[in-house]
Amino acid sequence: MSIVRTAVGIASTCYAANAALGLSVAAGLIDTSGARWVRHGLFIATASTTGLALALGAVRRDPSAVALGAAVIPLVLLQRQGARPLARHARTAALAAPCFAAALLLTRR
Repeated sequence: MSIVRTAVGIASTCYAANAALGLSVAAGLIDTSGARWVRHGLFIATASTTGLALALGAVRRDPSAVALGAAVIPLVLLQRQGARPLARHARTAALAAPCFAAALLLTRR
């Protein structure tokens, strides 16, 4: 398994975990009001691993870098816009999902 494939897998897993937690909080299944650092930590992990996977992909000219480059846009918007209103936050976060899926598929080629 290549290092790019591994890095993309880790970044995608971080994104999926972050999205699952966000959906759980939005649905009222989990209350993180006393531990907001969990969401922040997952976002930092997602952004950091995405940046690393993007850099590795670019250096190795892996096509997954293009997809991850597109994922950076919603990640930056999430950081700048905050969590309110919730509908906008959810739509922006969902924009990254196809990018991570495409990156995963492109590393399998």
